[in-house]
Amino acid sequence: MNMSGAVPDGFAERSVRAGRELLPDLVALRRAVHADPEVGLEVPRTQRRVLDALAPLGLEVRTGGALGSVVAVLRGARPGPAVLLRADMEALPLREATGLPFRATGEAMHACGHDLHVAGLVGAARILHRFRDTLAGDVVFMFQPGEEGYRGASLMLDEGLLEAAGTPPVAAFAIHVGQGPRGVFLTRTGTVTAGSTHLSVEVHGRGGHASRPHEAVDPVPALAETVSALQAFASRRFDVFDPVVLSVTELAAGAGADNVIPGSARLAGTVRTMSPEALSRVEAELPGVVRGVAEAHRTRATVRLDTGYPSVVNDERTTRRAMEALRGAFGARVVESPRPTMGAEDFSFVARRVPATMLMLGATPPGVEGEPAPNHSPRAVFDDGVLGDQAAALALLAADALAAHAADGD
Repeated sequence: MNMSGAVPDGFAERSVRAGRELLPDLVALRRAVHADPEVGLEVPRTQRRVLDALAPLGLEVRTGGALGSVVAVLRGARPGPAVLLRADMEALPLREATGLPFRATGEAMHACGHDLHVAGLVGAARILHRFRDTLAGDVVFMFQPGEEGYRGASLMLDEGLLEAAGTPPVAAFAIHVGQGPRGVFLTRTGTVTAGSTHLSVEVHGRGGHASRPHEAVDPVPALAETVSALQAFASRRFDVFDPVVLSVTELAAGAGADNVIPGSARLAGTVRTMSPEALSRVEAELPGVVRGVAEAHRTRATVRLDTGYPSVVNDERTTRRAMEALRGAFGARVVESPRPTMGAEDFSFVARRVPATMLMLGATPPGVEGEPAPNHSPRAVFDDGVLGDQAAALALLAADALAAHAADGD
C-alpha cells in the first residue's frame, strides 16, 4: 500500500463537520435501538430501523438468509476497489439497570454498545453518500447480528459478504465503543483481542449414600481439584507475554438432596488465548490435566473444547495508515494501545480474510465518579455524544483506504 495516496483536500474536516451535523439524528436512532433490544441472529425490528435509515441513500441493499443482517453497497463516482465497514446490531440477555429515560424494560439490554455501532455506521453511510463524488471505489456496509456468541460474521461470510460489491474488499474497519476516555480512539497493530474457546468437563463417578462415601466413587472432590489444576495449568505452563486466561464459570453436581453422592459432576468456562500456538497447546495439553486428576480420584472425565472466535489481528500496514488518517482529523485523541484485550470479537472472521483494523472508542459519559460499569454490565452506560466522531472516523477510514489503493493503481 502506498502511504502517499490521500483523501481529497478537506475531506477529513468536512467529514467531522458532517458528523456533528448528523449527531441529533444519530442519537435518536441509537436511543430507539437501545429502547427496543433484540438478542441473537434474528433482529427484525433493528433490521427494519437500519433499512429505513438507509432507504433515502439509494444504496444496493440485501438482507441475510440465515440471519437478520443487512449488507449495503455505496458506489463511488469512479471505479476502484471496495472497502468494508462493520457494525454489530444485537443486544445481550440482561435486564437493564441504568435508569436511563430510554432504557429497555424487558429481559434484553444493549450493554455492549452495539446500539451505538448501528447508529455510527448509518452516519458513516450518510457522510460517504454526501461525498461519493470524491470516491474512487465502493464501500460495503456490514450490519450484523449474532456477534455475542452466535458467529454472525462467519455466517455473513458464508452468504457472500465479501462478494457484495463485485470485488473482494481491500480493507475492513470496525469501531467498538467501550469504557474509556470520551472520544479517544485506541488501536494497535497485531493482536487486539483474544480468541475465545468454550470449555466443558464432566467427571463420572458412582453415586451412593453420603454417609458411606467409601462405597461410592465421589466425583465432587475430583471436580473441585480440577478447578485448581486448571488454574495452575493456565498460569504455570504459558509465557506471560503470550498469556492464557482460563475462567471456570459454572459448577454443577447433585440434585438437591444433601445425603446423596451424585454419579457425576460438571464444570464449564472459557479459555482466552492470544496466539494460534497457545490455542494449539491448550487443545493438546488441557484434556490430559483433567483426565489425570480424574484418574487420581478413581473417576473418569470427558473434556470438550469448542473454539468460538479466533483473535482479531490488525493488519500492520492497514492499521498504521488508519492511525495516520485519523490523527489528521482527531489529533492526540488517536492513541496506540500498549496491549491487547482479553475480550473476544467475531470481527476476527473478517480480519482473517481481509486486511483489517479494529479500533476502540472511549464513550464513558462525563461526570462518572469512580470506575464506570463495564461492557456487559446491566448498569453499563455509554455517551452517544461520540456518534458524530464515530461516523466521521468510519467514513474517513473508508475514503482513505480507497485513496491509498487508487494511488497504487489497484
